[in-house]
Amino acid sequence: MTPEEVFAEKLQIESEMPFDKRLEVKTPYQQLRKIAVKRGDFPAVSFQITSDPNGKHSTLWWSELLAKTTQTANLLHSLGIRSNDTVAFMLPTMNETVSVLIGAMTAGTVNPINPLLEPEQISSILNETQAKVLITLKSFPKTDLSQKAAHALANAPSVKHLIEIDLLQHLSGLKKAIVPFLRPKTIPTPNIKRHDFAEAIARQPANKLVFAENDKDRTCALFHTGGTTGMPKVAQHRYSGVLYNGWVNSEHLLEANDVVLCPLPLFHVMAAYPILMGCLFSGSHLVMVTPAGYRGEGVVKNFWKLIEAWRVSIIVMVPTAAAALLEYPIGDANLSSMRVALSGSSPMPPQLFNRFQDEVGVKIIEGYGMTEATCLVSSNHLEADRKIGSVGIPVPYTKIGIFNCDENGTIESECANNEVGEICISNPGISSKTYTEDLKNNGLYADKNGESYLRSGDLGYLDEDGYLWITGRKKDLIIRSGHNLDPLLIEDALMSHPEIAFVGAIGQPDRYAGETPAVYVETTGGSKLTADEVLVYASEKISERAAVPKYVELVVELPKTAIGKVFKPDLRKMAITRVFDEALSGAGLSERVQTVAEVKGRGLVAIISTSDKSASTTHLQEALGEFTTPWATKHNNL
Repeated sequence: MTPEEVFAEKLQIESEMPFDKRLEVKTPYQQLRKIAVKRGDFPAVSFQITSDPNGKHSTLWWSELLAKTTQTANLLHSLGIRSNDTVAFMLPTMNETVSVLIGAMTAGTVNPINPLLEPEQISSILNETQAKVLITLKSFPKTDLSQKAAHALANAPSVKHLIEIDLLQHLSGLKKAIVPFLRPKTIPTPNIKRHDFAEAIARQPANKLVFAENDKDRTCALFHTGGTTGMPKVAQHRYSGVLYNGWVNSEHLLEANDVVLCPLPLFHVMAAYPILMGCLFSGSHLVMVTPAGYRGEGVVKNFWKLIEAWRVSIIVMVPTAAAALLEYPIGDANLSSMRVALSGSSPMPPQLFNRFQDEVGVKIIEGYGMTEATCLVSSNHLEADRKIGSVGIPVPYTKIGIFNCDENGTIESECANNEVGEICISNPGISSKTYTEDLKNNGLYADKNGESYLRSGDLGYLDEDGYLWITGRKKDLIIRSGHNLDPLLIEDALMSHPEIAFVGAIGQPDRYAGETPAVYVETTGGSKLTADEVLVYASEKISERAAVPKYVELVVELPKTAIGKVFKPDLRKMAITRVFDEALSGAGLSERVQTVAEVKGRGLVAIISTSDKSASTTHLQEALGEFTTPWATKHNNL
């Protein structure tokens, strides 16, 4: 198909009827009931606790998933949960997580939380969402989820019930026998009632809901952002947006006989909506391996054999996962079942794109989405021309505008083809109030002829064929002497080096230019590459002189989010600490940066360790005063 044919197909779909008239169902639970009638005796979700291709696994048929989800919703209703009440979960990826996700958004409002967060961050999210129930793991060897939950609950007074899921049922043999003796000690949670998930749902009806489902188009989910530019915010999702994502992916890609291997976490919208909800519409089989997905022990190493064992037709990945997978040879693994690889979270560098397709022999389909839009925005069409580096064409019922906006969201100009501006989105996944915190919604929307567009914060352009290209984040821009530098320009250039696996380019503080480019590099296994060699390579490959890094550092592993994006706040903290410590040392001072913290209204602030509470900070001002990055002593009131 040509781009013209794809757009014609999109317009035909949109002209047939508005999206809210297209679906027979109003909620994910109703869709689950519908697919269970149609494909009740087919596998819905499977989970294996190890990465061994021949390891023990648990499978739920569609009829069984419906029953487990019904019991979960009934349990939550029995605990007093109603549609406006929040049920948080902090779980690894497994079958139970699927029934919890759908069951919680049926009885109430679900709030998935990243288990890798610190207890203080978890408490903050629980308080923001006013969660009444938290569902997590029972104390288990080699995981600290139970302990994190207990510490978080000490500062989350709204939570009245703690429901615990035991991983033991997914083990067999000797491991299953010895785990009860190796469990870490359970931390008490005063004033909170504990429940065993398996025992509690077993007492609930599985054949029907014991309550009338509130199927109005309401907020049914609260997902915190996993953004790379700052602290998480909590976005609100409605039933219509959740269903829209499932419908689009089933229409666009998924088929009933597909086996989808998705090692991405269900607390992230990509796995929860286009993938899981897409399976809910298509009847595809979702396979999950290890509680930690791609981070699980042996998953990347055994990935090709896992595809063979499960006869996988679709894999879901992010660029960092793709690069890691290519570190391991395919060998004699039979990949003949594969028909497509889905990639999201960030654009894939062209060299990695071509190498993956050539070595694995499978077509890559890239897409673009964001938590604030309930995920899907654009995608490459399976049968249409692909442009490597582009994230495709707006999916049906989605409009993309490339605007230049002021801080209030007023459109100052609309960009022409191939002109970079802010990507703004209108589709059924956009809510009129995106974030739970009202202040964060200020200036978030742009109005074009009475139609509201969500400002993504991403920079990009639409080319002459309507393909979307992402060039970076507005907040990621490196501003050197007033000149805006796109980190992607630096990162793409360095990713073309065969021994470089991942790159993070950020602006480091500079007393004269404000910021200068700094690069943190993770090399491939066995590489002997040096920082000086990277700098020489950058000088040769980066055409814009101002964008050539002033600093290069090789790291064992770059900090990444749970879905594999380079986590740039940590890189900025590293750079601020290094630059400020060098400035303090150069001024002959003994003080050093104790930490770099995110402070509301000020961004990242360097906290300087001082020994005397009453000491003057004049000497610190002389050493650091020319930097634009804010700082404070640890005794100051932030």
